[in-house]
Amino acid sequence: MSVRVRFAPSPTGYLHVGNVRAAIVTWLFARKNGGSFLLRIDDTDVERSKPEYEADIEAAMNWLGLNWDDHARQRDRGDRYNAVIEQLKSNGRLYACYETADELALKRKTLLSRGLPPIYDRAALNLTDEQKAKFEAEGRKPHWRFKMNPTSIEWDDLVRGAVKFDGALVSDPVLIREDGTPLYHLCSVIDDIDYKITHVVRGEDHVSNTAMHVQMFEAIGAPVPQFAHLPMISDSEGGKLSKRLGSLSVRDLRENEKLEPMAIISLMSRLGSADPIEPFTSIQPLIDQFDMSKFSKGAPKFDMEELLRLNAKIVHELSFASVKDRLAAMGLKDLDENFWNAVRPNLDRMSDVQDWWNVANGPVEPIINDSDFAAQAAELLPAAPWDGTTWKAWTEAVKAATGRKGKDLFMPLRQALTGMDHGPELAVLLPLIGPDKARQRLTAKRAAA
Repeated sequence: MSVRVRFAPSPTGYLHVGNVRAAIVTWLFARKNGGSFLLRIDDTDVERSKPEYEADIEAAMNWLGLNWDDHARQRDRGDRYNAVIEQLKSNGRLYACYETADELALKRKTLLSRGLPPIYDRAALNLTDEQKAKFEAEGRKPHWRFKMNPTSIEWDDLVRGAVKFDGALVSDPVLIREDGTPLYHLCSVIDDIDYKITHVVRGEDHVSNTAMHVQMFEAIGAPVPQFAHLPMISDSEGGKLSKRLGSLSVRDLRENEKLEPMAIISLMSRLGSADPIEPFTSIQPLIDQFDMSKFSKGAPKFDMEELLRLNAKIVHELSFASVKDRLAAMGLKDLDENFWNAVRPNLDRMSDVQDWWNVANGPVEPIINDSDFAAQAAELLPAAPWDGTTWKAWTEAVKAATGRKGKDLFMPLRQALTGMDHGPELAVLLPLIGPDKARQRLTAKRAAA
């Protein structure tokens, strides 16, 4: 059997971390098994679906390197949905209901107050043609429910193992809105049938939906795919994912956090699995080592600090050749391999190189509160060439000559050389600044005076 999978986000917001985890796991599963990956835009929610969100989904997938073999949009498939809807109506699996939202809410409240599950009572099945005509004369338009069979629903989940539902305890789901538009459930099943999807990977919040979907596949006369329901991500404290993290988008991670795509891939591909989370600079090893059976049913913890640590480790592994074009795009086309290799171990993000470059090359407005001390330090600057030992040798000489130590020694030198009271390690930075610029900065106010 040729593996065919799909990632089916709704363009109702920016692609967020929880959703992208499903995308990554699905994509890795397809590539490991030599299968096909479909990007399907589930845009049946016309009011909330926006072109800018669809564009963001595609941009995020491209940035992460998650290429797709096929592409589809649900808004283009209305005729196909309508054909299946008519089939299900004629087979008696879709039936018209006329209750208002308030009436349904009252039924639900009554059942719950009696300690009963809020299962629809199928009152609509007993309506006569005259009653239906009366409702429609009042201006009511029907919504349509799928009639569940009271049989056992079972599947062997690739993550959760054996899953079983009693069809008699599953409420008949609404599949057609009052305005005649189909809901996600039906469209998704029809798409999975038409695109010959063999495996569906999604969050465990869809487990109860899957019970309904299994019977929909059967009612339409199609084979049921295999399912893998990943546990929902929790926050670092083990609780439900916070609103801040839950809404954290790939766009945020790319544009605001300025992270490497492989940091996200490295974390999300292993989160919740038996494999250790490690920094990867290439996706191929993750494909080679992927195994769906290694994912557990326990809720994994998403830790932003862990993601940042992974990002730093990945940046530390990047060769100059791999970042040369990116540096040029940042306006650092004159930054050479020696500079990159010198500062790379001290970067948390690729964008941090800009700070090092600015401090090393200027312009810098030195902060000098004691011009005599700065001038004395300038006179003690070692002769070229400078290397990683220069900072220590120089500060030892200044300490011996002035009697200063600790913060009183290091802070004035940092402020004079960088114009800041914090920043990159001067042991690395000083050789990049070089003797000439270092002397100019140390004596800047003296010269201006």
